[in-house]
Amino acid sequence: MTIKSCIPVIPSADLEKSLRFWVEGLGLTADQEMRHEGRLIGCMVHNEHTYFWLNQRAGEPIPEEYHGIGLYWAPSDLQEARERLRELGYHVSDIEDRDYGQTEFFVTDDDGYSHCFGVATKAR
Repeated sequence: MTIKSCIPVIPSADLEKSLRFWVEGLGLTADQEMRHEGRLIGCMVHNEHTYFWLNQRAGEPIPEEYHGIGLYWAPSDLQEARERLRELGYHVSDIEDRDYGQTEFFVTDDDGYSHCFGVATKAR
């Protein structure tokens, strides 16, 4: 057996609001929308390298102490990615060089998920 791909399913409390992070913040394209009674309940967000299915989550927003998914992004330009998210109003951490050879920053999206953006320290 050979696995050709894997598409993570990301639950969202407010899918329309979440798209701001995925589309405007990360520059992904949204398509394959599913609607129920006019409300967006699912869609694909992607570029030529990555695909995610965003799905309307039942219940309340993710509690602060809950750690569900964790995504590690490898942007082509770390500084540009950080600035883009900061300009959209997201609280982004400082960029830090880590002992394990990565240079990284963190941001939390509108659903409370933590995202780490990093590159090899020498590639910075």
